[in-house]
Amino acid sequence: MTIRHIHTVASLLLALALFGGAKVGAGETAKPGGTAGSAPVITHIEKAAIIAATLAGKRIVAVGDYGVVALSDDGKKFRQAKSVPTRTVLTSVFFLNDKQGWAAGHDGTILTTSDGGENWQIQRADPGKDRVLMSIWFENAQHGLAVGQFGLALETDDGGKNWQERKLVEGEAGDSHMFQIFAGSDGLAFVAAEAGKLLRSTDGGRNWTAIQTDNKGSFWTGLVQKDGNVIAAGMRGHVYRSGDKGLTWTAVPSGTQQSITGILSHEDGSVHLFGNSGVLLLSSQDHVMSFKLMSRVDRSNITAAVSLGQRDYLFSLNGLLSEK
Repeated sequence: MTIRHIHTVASLLLALALFGGAKVGAGETAKPGGTAGSAPVITHIEKAAIIAATLAGKRIVAVGDYGVVALSDDGKKFRQAKSVPTRTVLTSVFFLNDKQGWAAGHDGTILTTSDGGENWQIQRADPGKDRVLMSIWFENAQHGLAVGQFGLALETDDGGKNWQERKLVEGEAGDSHMFQIFAGSDGLAFVAAEAGKLLRSTDGGRNWTAIQTDNKGSFWTGLVQKDGNVIAAGMRGHVYRSGDKGLTWTAVPSGTQQSITGILSHEDGSVHLFGNSGVLLLSSQDHVMSFKLMSRVDRSNITAAVSLGQRDYLFSLNGLLSEK
């Protein structure tokens, strides 16, 4: 049994879950409103603690503590989702198109929406069982996967109406913490996991094999680029690249020991990585062979990001970060 490497963000989430209904991020106190078990009303939603974000078409959808869902159609004004029937920490969000999406989090909770994130419904939950889901992904409208700590994996073939627990791979890798599912085209998909492990599928997540890299730290995030290159990154600034669809992996010097929490790809072929202490790694169009290291002045731990138009929108446990 290996020593468990717990994701820094996951640790923060676990700590957040222990607090009552006091503060919801950046000094924001929840206002009375809604019903018991529904997300509280937040006065300034842009300051809510955000854990994950994605795009639903051109709409930004960000999720986080207390079941908070923040929406923006222009990247300037954010509003709270109309209805979210949970107060659990949400750690992941995925949209198949501009309307259909899912979110997952603590207590094995999975939510779904069919109107671009305005209203959500619970598909499943295991309250009180301390089961943390860290990532959710759908191959198509019917087949989806959600993964989390200690090898927890759930699968659906009916759009989330029913979820079955399964083991993705056998052995030690099958019991590893799994932090993010990321996919490309033609059925290629990966799971970023602990202790330098990656899980790889070539059939849309039906079957998986484990790959052990020489990375001693955990992978927290990854990206399949349009040109076929695959990137995985995580603890202590480790960045790895594959040019053969994930069969073999090579370390790419990042210039930082700050942990990487997410990756964005842009139309021009450049890649931006972001992480703890405001770290930003910018690649040129060199197939991710090198990076330019930058850091935000505020040194914020960046938990999520989306790219819309000409801007990368960065989030933290203190909400949306300024452009500077």
